[in-house]
Amino acid sequence: MSYVYLARQPIVSIDEQLEAYEVMYLDANKAASEKNISTTASVINSILNKFGTKKFTSEHKAFIKVDKKFLMSDLVLSIPNDIFTLSLFSEIDLDARVIDRIEKLYEKGFTLAIDNVDLSRDNIIKYKKIMDKLTYFKINIYADMDLKDKDLVVQLQDTHVKIVATKIEDEYQYQTAKDLECDLYQGYWFAKPQILENEKFDPAQFNVLKIYNMLISDTNIDEITAEFENNHALTFQLLQFINSAHFHFQAKISSVHHILTLVGRKPLSEWLMLMIYSKSLTKNDKAPPLMLMVQNRTQLMQNLLRILKPDVKSNALGEAYLIGALSLVDTIFHAKLSDILEHIHISDIAKQALLHDEGTLGMLFKLVRAIEVFDVAEIVAFSKRHKVAEEDVQNVIMQSIEDVNALESSLRAS
Repeated sequence: MSYVYLARQPIVSIDEQLEAYEVMYLDANKAASEKNISTTASVINSILNKFGTKKFTSEHKAFIKVDKKFLMSDLVLSIPNDIFTLSLFSEIDLDARVIDRIEKLYEKGFTLAIDNVDLSRDNIIKYKKIMDKLTYFKINIYADMDLKDKDLVVQLQDTHVKIVATKIEDEYQYQTAKDLECDLYQGYWFAKPQILENEKFDPAQFNVLKIYNMLISDTNIDEITAEFENNHALTFQLLQFINSAHFHFQAKISSVHHILTLVGRKPLSEWLMLMIYSKSLTKNDKAPPLMLMVQNRTQLMQNLLRILKPDVKSNALGEAYLIGALSLVDTIFHAKLSDILEHIHISDIAKQALLHDEGTLGMLFKLVRAIEVFDVAEIVAFSKRHKVAEEDVQNVIMQSIEDVNALESSLRAS
């Protein structure tokens, strides 16, 4: 069997709070590996033993797709029912043996779902005999169906199943699912932050970006200190940052200038970039998910560069981090990225990578976006072109997932 790539796709509530993850997996040829019993077993084994469930899904449940062969095998009984939700393919025939197996799994405490069905009266009738054993009913928003018939959704909700709208890839489909009053939502739309264009930047936000720019350039420290002192809210955040467990200074902090000298430009610039995306500075309810996406992009950029160039220098890694960090500022400032970059002192290499996918860093940035949408063909092409082991790429992806989970946990605890 060829190498299998793993990914995860969030399943969120109406207020975009994370409910669970769907485990996605394909082989290098983009074959339907998820319908192969040995592949399904291999994927579950990898999550449990190689990566670990906490690394892969944090505290959330994982939906794993199951075909009839796997459902009827003894392997299914060995799956931890507190970790996985069994998402049954819609084409499974509900014969007597299948219904008996579903009832036994339900009695053993398994959480069950039906995967990606068209919303129709025929399907509601088809699954009526097992509906009381289901926790989730996943409907395909992308399919050709009567989207105006809310009665079908009401019929399902009356059975106490949670309706998951899947394959949401644009704003129209998302709005359609919300109009249907579905309970949960899933699709690539949630990996594509909405970008709004405006004629000018928010001055308060741009001041933060201005200080970031000063930190990464050769600006005199006295000028940087003056900018911090003119921004009282940011100075307060800086003091909180210094008082965290990250630092243990013997000398007492006497001034902002003192802080900048002790901490250094690079740690402060990285902290400041996270603050740009944070809810406390942007007052944007959707900022924390952006922080997680930025964390994912910066980690992927740096670690993929390390695979490509094992002897890479710190300045090149810093530039890779910068590209990941700046790649979503247009969602914060509601302006074109090209316009924002005109106000930032960054190298032409970084600018061309961000805007046109040029150079090594641009190629990596394109790969990072492919990873976000689980474009296996692009990932495999990168591995072959640069003679990189597929397992090394997957390990980098898993490391970024682990780091994002750690950031999410720290945000929940704060």
